[in-house]
Amino acid sequence: MVNSLFNVKYQLTITAGVMLAMMGCTDNSTAIVDKTVGNLDSNNIIYSFEQDESLTAVKVVNASKSLQDNDGNKVLKIDFKSQANHESSVEFSSAKPWDWSEKGYFGLAFDITSPLVSSTHLYVSVTDSDGKTHNRSFVVPAQSSDSYVVELKGQYLNQEAGIRSNPDSWQDRYTPIIWRYGTKQINLAKVEKVTFKVIGVPEDKSLTFDNIQLVTPEATDNNYLVGLVDKFGQNAKINFENKISTVEQLIELSNQEQQALKNTTILGRSKFNGWIDGPKLKATGFYRVDKYQDKWTLIDPEGYLFYSNGLANVRMANTSTITGYDFDPNLIKQREPGDLTPEDSIGLNRAPKDAWSSRHVSSTLRADMFNWLPKYGEPMAEHFGYRREVHSGVIPKGETYSFYQANLARKYQTDDHLKIDEKWRETTLKRMQAWGFTSFGNWIDPNYYDMEEFPYFANGWIIGDFKTVSSGNDYWSPLPDPFDPKFKERAYSTVKQVASEVKNSPWCVGVFIDNEKSWGQMGNVESQYGIVISALSLEANSSPTKAKFTQILKDKYQTVNALNSAWQVDVASWKSFEQGVKLTDINDAMIKDFSTMLYVFGHKYFSVVNNAMDELMPNHLYMGVRFADWGMTPELRAAAADVVDVVSYNYYKEAINEDFWTFLEEIDRPSIIGEFHNGAVDSGLLNPGLIHAASQEDRGKKYTEYVNSAIDNPYFVGTHWFQYIDSPLTGRALDGENYNVGFVSVTDIPYQPLVDAAKKVNRNIYNRRFTNDK
Repeated sequence: MVNSLFNVKYQLTITAGVMLAMMGCTDNSTAIVDKTVGNLDSNNIIYSFEQDESLTAVKVVNASKSLQDNDGNKVLKIDFKSQANHESSVEFSSAKPWDWSEKGYFGLAFDITSPLVSSTHLYVSVTDSDGKTHNRSFVVPAQSSDSYVVELKGQYLNQEAGIRSNPDSWQDRYTPIIWRYGTKQINLAKVEKVTFKVIGVPEDKSLTFDNIQLVTPEATDNNYLVGLVDKFGQNAKINFENKISTVEQLIELSNQEQQALKNTTILGRSKFNGWIDGPKLKATGFYRVDKYQDKWTLIDPEGYLFYSNGLANVRMANTSTITGYDFDPNLIKQREPGDLTPEDSIGLNRAPKDAWSSRHVSSTLRADMFNWLPKYGEPMAEHFGYRREVHSGVIPKGETYSFYQANLARKYQTDDHLKIDEKWRETTLKRMQAWGFTSFGNWIDPNYYDMEEFPYFANGWIIGDFKTVSSGNDYWSPLPDPFDPKFKERAYSTVKQVASEVKNSPWCVGVFIDNEKSWGQMGNVESQYGIVISALSLEANSSPTKAKFTQILKDKYQTVNALNSAWQVDVASWKSFEQGVKLTDINDAMIKDFSTMLYVFGHKYFSVVNNAMDELMPNHLYMGVRFADWGMTPELRAAAADVVDVVSYNYYKEAINEDFWTFLEEIDRPSIIGEFHNGAVDSGLLNPGLIHAASQEDRGKKYTEYVNSAIDNPYFVGTHWFQYIDSPLTGRALDGENYNVGFVSVTDIPYQPLVDAAKKVNRNIYNRRFTNDK
């Protein structure tokens, strides 16, 4: 992410007084700085590494540190030992917390040089003395040297725009670092440490750091959110490869691609994309799992070995963005009782015609982002939609627009929705075949099911008015109470709906139900066992989970005195326990019981869904719930492994790092990656995604490394990239996600370097996995 505006270099000379600055005393330090740096004085220097003693305040974990000479200046070299360790980090701190509260608008800047032939994705956290963290991430390109900045105080920092990462408002030479999560306004009077991490990468990394300092912007852009989007949904403010300027250009590129997609064949594949040149095992007419050569594998309906490599989220549902307009709420159709489809999974859901006259601006901030929106009644207005609720954003509901769908209408030269969808599906299938993928992933437009041309996974959501339990970190929503009879009722309704869509088709590999539930986080007892601790605080007569946990403890301890003795608590009676207990001092006996109860909770959830699958869809694999790597515990993984056919994970890192995945051997079940991706900002989008690449070419390299690392692992039976289409520039309507993670852009143009990488990987999937031909 190197912009030519940021290539201005500067000279910085530090005296021995810099070490005093590191310790909080800066009266004797001096700095000679070129004016291009902006406002900077000696009080703003944090680290410069000109003295050997500077190493003492640098802490490393799974890494090594050393001072290196760089043309007469010393720099800090960090060797991240990340291949054998899931995390590797370097931490900068001071003898006492830094006080940056009086600095005005400023950021933390630093120089990083990479001698490597591959890019490095770094996570950076700034932590205050209260433990609150300000978290960002960025990519250091291969063989690069650049200056980066973390904005820590500014008028734009807390601007909620409904975009996961806003455009950069600073106008200077620093490369901005993408916001991730945490607290944007930490306590700047007590900054404790700055940490850089490398997580889940396929190789060791070496970088040099220098000139860690506080800087102020030379200028800021007050209109950084105004006029951001052109009529094609592209970034109007910058140029990039394959940027579309006319409809004629879009049509010509489409015609060229259609010619290239003719007569594509997949060599070495069975009817259902299994390995036709490999062994033929027992055929059941549907997909199943088995072990071959001590490796878990899927088996296709004809009995051939099958590895599922494909793209997820191939649908229109997430292509729309909030426009900043709304209608009279009394004229908007609300959700029906018993609705099985979450808001973000429905189609455009347009506002009814009788509501159009009530259209008004609900957010000037959002409305001003767009240089063009059609008028209702015009053909291009067919791509407006409406969201009755969102997960997060600047406004809680409102009008949406799908620039992607509008571009399909332009390129296919029709306003007929049915024809647009048909041509889109035909082109998508041709691409999947030409690019060598073996299947789709999760969240596929159900219209693909009936085509019976390409393997797919179906999905469903269990939503309803059943009771819930909190884990203490309910990112998407609280967890369902699986002991509530209403949950079972809704689970069966969901699977019944999926079964009606799949129609017992052999092209359906399996079914994912729900996604990324907040089961709990590793790190401390409270986060790992949040479900149990939270449930125990509830009343048993209103919480079926609490009633179940109470029964488990009664069966084990018999008397409340025995419970008190083990847990070191003072509960008056079982009746008192049933009314709710608040637990603070956690001991080993409690943890052992918490672990049992957490497993029982998870096992019940998966069993309810699995029973519905066995009864209503017995020929299809139950793929579980797709664990997020940040939201799972050993107990929940074990519960899933004991029930589901394939355990699924969403894992956003650069590769399958063995240090993190050692538990696969323990549970010994077929596993699948439900989501992974990477992206780059040379696409014109504002945010690369959860994993950053340096360019479109680098995206292809990282894709190859990730998929091959999964193919080489004996437990994985598939990898699903999220997602087929880039997120909207101004963020998807659900939550503002605005990532360059598609195989195609908003104008439906493929990213050729990524496509080429996928083709190469897909040609060799089966030979690599089963003959070790790498």
